[in-house]
Amino acid sequence: MKEIVILGSTGSIGRQALDVIRRFSDKMRVAGLAAGSNWPLMVEQIREFRPRVVALAREEEARELERHLPPGDLPELFWGSEGLETVATSIDSGVVLNALTGTVGLGPTVAALKKGLDIALANKETLVAAGEPVMKLAREKGASILPVDSEHSAIWQCLAGQPQNRVGKIILTASGGPFRKEPADLSRVTVDEALAHPNWRMGKKITIDSATLMNKGLEVLEAHWLFAVDYDQIEVVVHPQSIIHSMVEFVDGSVMAQLGLPDMRLPIQYALSYPDRWPNELPRVDWLALGELTFEPPDTNRFPCLALAYAAGRTGGTMPAVLNAANEIAVEAFLAGEIGFTAIPQLVAGVMEEHEVIPEPTLEEILAADQWARRTAREKVRG
Repeated sequence: MKEIVILGSTGSIGRQALDVIRRFSDKMRVAGLAAGSNWPLMVEQIREFRPRVVALAREEEARELERHLPPGDLPELFWGSEGLETVATSIDSGVVLNALTGTVGLGPTVAALKKGLDIALANKETLVAAGEPVMKLAREKGASILPVDSEHSAIWQCLAGQPQNRVGKIILTASGGPFRKEPADLSRVTVDEALAHPNWRMGKKITIDSATLMNKGLEVLEAHWLFAVDYDQIEVVVHPQSIIHSMVEFVDGSVMAQLGLPDMRLPIQYALSYPDRWPNELPRVDWLALGELTFEPPDTNRFPCLALAYAAGRTGGTMPAVLNAANEIAVEAFLAGEIGFTAIPQLVAGVMEEHEVIPEPTLEEILAADQWARRTAREKVRG
């Protein structure tokens, strides 16, 4: 039985991962769960999956959970950042699925890697903010980072052990989000409109990032570290049908693509089952009903977040952490009705312009840059 820890178990990826484990209960078991404040859902997950250890964001939520479970059903209970790291390191072998949102996911990733544990990574911020030290630590400890994002899983599957010198470029596909063509004036779009993604059902933060194309920008930064390719070798192509999840073009011009319906359970299952492939009953592509697959270039004038991400990656150092942190605050402000949709890239660009880059930062310096960017972005929101 492969032991699995899920960080972010009550979120979209976490819930889908538990569905995968439910379908393969003869092959995997849940050893630990961690989440934010959704203790009622955590109670249900504990009753079904019987983890040994659990963590929530705050002691208040942990105590509520404790009150709603009989002593015989109660796992070891932790909270806060220390609780996250305790759960992340609670197994000796197996896989830690990091499905947390934000740089809160960095600490438990580092802790698990130090123990030599494999990480199934759905937390973009880990590599966006701290790609170089995290990948270095994984190499030193002999741990694997298994991509969970559908795009990076696709690239991983296409590469399948190919030598680095055979890769010409990586082609990341993007749905284009809900505003690919309409409306012409994005300054007036509402939160509900931005959350209405045409193909995927995700959490609010990642859905807004998809609408601004920042999500694709963050994936560019991740791909740079995961697959050791230069930014000039990473191309973004808008593919509205979301059937081709990404492609690899090799030096001889051959292109390999990974295709499938837009269902996150497939890349989650592959990361958890790797190096095996397990048969499942997930929906298959109906090729005759599909009709057509189309492609177009991203409009970086309409969606400047993608260009900002490339700029942050090429600058390097602490700039990607600043981009990510400023974007988190900008998205929070948009969801709260404090700023408009088009103010998101404006706010991120303004924070980046004020940042003094540290070229080769330590983890501590990366976290300090993250906090500086958050403070600066909040000040700009307040005006």
